[in-house]
Amino acid sequence: MRWRPPHRRAVTTYSEPRTVRTVHSPERAWLGRGRDNGRVPDAVGSEPQYEVFADGFLDHARDGLFNAHVDRPACLALLGDVAGATILDAACGPGLYAEELARRHARVIGFDQSPRMVELARQRVPSGEFRVHDLADPLDWLGDHTVDAVLLALALEYVDDRVAALAELRRVLRPGGALVVSRPHPTGDWLRHGGNYFQTRIVDETWSRGWRLRSWLSPLEQTCEELHHAGFLIERLLEPRPTPQAAAIDLERYERLNREPTGFLAIRAVPDPRRPSV
Repeated sequence: MRWRPPHRRAVTTYSEPRTVRTVHSPERAWLGRGRDNGRVPDAVGSEPQYEVFADGFLDHARDGLFNAHVDRPACLALLGDVAGATILDAACGPGLYAEELARRHARVIGFDQSPRMVELARQRVPSGEFRVHDLADPLDWLGDHTVDAVLLALALEYVDDRVAALAELRRVLRPGGALVVSRPHPTGDWLRHGGNYFQTRIVDETWSRGWRLRSWLSPLEQTCEELHHAGFLIERLLEPRPTPQAAAIDLERYERLNREPTGFLAIRAVPDPRRPSV
């Protein structure tokens, strides 16, 4: 397995609460930058983690409670009317969000670090334009102010340099455009993992299906600050509850997600007109 130094990256969305974990305590300062103490900061790294179970993830996320009945409806609602708009689906996964955006008459451009995910997205949305791309790299195939909206669904927690990645997404947004980003609810992460809520750290986990993943935990304040430093203003913040249809899938989880912050956050942010692109 190949790891890069602390750097930006993006992979695909995730599907369900993790079950087994090993917590790391990296020496990491605000906004993902290492402290000046001579130690190499820890990092998620550059591997496309979802590549090895891409097909299984598609089968799970297509109709799964967390993806189909919590996150996707919230993100699509925050995007609003997309008819005729050009949408960048960053870390697009197998194309489940892109499929709905295309059905709503949007032009969809997407990328993912996983080649298999890109292949699945192309199969699912033939009208879309998808490519293999690492968010660690500049979006040099997109010019300034070329898309009407950006969707970054359940992928921010896999990015080491989140401010730089968000700033690049801001660069490609047209004036009046918006970024919709979702992430695991930080309170739910803290309830599940314990420890210091305000400590940004990495966890290695194995989910119930045996899928192994490595990601960042961070408090809500840090996500808001990262958006601020990338040049965004938060317009709306949702704590999505499941759709009524989710009760038929798993009544216990449906009821818990309606009373506890153990699901996701979804944020709509717009470029701050007072600040130049960064």
